[in-house]
Amino acid sequence: MAIELKQPQKPGFDGAPANSPGQSRFNPNISFGSKRVGLEQRMIFTERLSLLLQTGVSLLEALKVMQQQTDETMVANILGSLTSTISEGESFSVALAKHPEMFSGTYISLVSAAETGGFLPQVLEQLLKMDEKTSQLRSNITTALSYPAFLIVFSVLVVVFVLVVIFPKFEDLFASIHDQLPLSTIVLMALSSFLRQYWAILLPVLGVGAWATAFWARSDSGKETLDRMKLSLPLVSDIYIKIYFTQMLSVLGLSLTNGVPLTVALKACQDVVNNSIFAKFIEDLRHHVNEGMGLSAGFQNSPFVPPMVRQMISTGEQTGNLGFVMARVAAFYEREITKRITVLSKAIEPLMLIVMGVIVGLIVASLVLPIFKLSRAIH
Repeated sequence: MAIELKQPQKPGFDGAPANSPGQSRFNPNISFGSKRVGLEQRMIFTERLSLLLQTGVSLLEALKVMQQQTDETMVANILGSLTSTISEGESFSVALAKHPEMFSGTYISLVSAAETGGFLPQVLEQLLKMDEKTSQLRSNITTALSYPAFLIVFSVLVVVFVLVVIFPKFEDLFASIHDQLPLSTIVLMALSSFLRQYWAILLPVLGVGAWATAFWARSDSGKETLDRMKLSLPLVSDIYIKIYFTQMLSVLGLSLTNGVPLTVALKACQDVVNNSIFAKFIEDLRHHVNEGMGLSAGFQNSPFVPPMVRQMISTGEQTGNLGFVMARVAAFYEREITKRITVLSKAIEPLMLIVMGVIVGLIVASLVLPIFKLSRAIH
């Protein structure tokens, strides 16, 4: 697949090419043409490049070696583009900025600072660790929620099977005592009849409804509504807030300790955090810093900033160790997120089992009670 090479551009304020509309928001599953470039590919790219640079290989030669050795066409094309841009005399950060589908604004800003300071291999190691933490966090969340999700899907499938396959077999049997049937049996029989008669209409309606919901969720109003819910719903909001602060403070800590200006680092954070409301909060922080009011003042005014974050940011700003403090808080929240999700998943599992037990008991009772009534009537 060919890649269209843009004209060389100098990095702009946030590490993106000048006059560009800005970097797209960070997404570990990155679109590239009709396929996707995943976070794993970027981690492999960063690790191999860092290793080659540490062994004394030049940047251009390292990229050529990686291009020759990779088996993935998409990554090979990107490496070819990087090699071509650097051969034309442009910097590595400019070459990376041509591929926002693989490299986030944070990645480009840090590489730009590392090129200026002459410590590119060290920054690549830190970027690799940050991506590894992101991957591990996503893995922990997926693992914790996979079993409850399986229980929900399995329960729905079992109920639909019973209603569509099992209940119709008793329809004629229960017709003789219809007036004596329990309310639960009448309701389930009616639902069974509805599913069997109107499934051809119901399935398209459900499909259209799912599509409409997904379309709304991708719209600006839908995204804003969902983003507000993530920051306001009980239980869920606490986890999302910790995730966003972990992402934000990780980027800020890594950026500040490597010489990236605070305003540039804050701009990069807007590309990392996938929440419009939280991104607006970061934009307000940038305005506070540009107006000379300091970073801690912006943290004091936001309603969803945890008290510990306010205190630690204020302390870090006063002592001049803001980058170090942010990295420590991000590491603390990362551990807290893992613990909270683990506890939540363990609490959901027995709750789901109870719900499944109640549903199964209701279905069994709706079938067994009428049979008992028929048995007594015969005797």
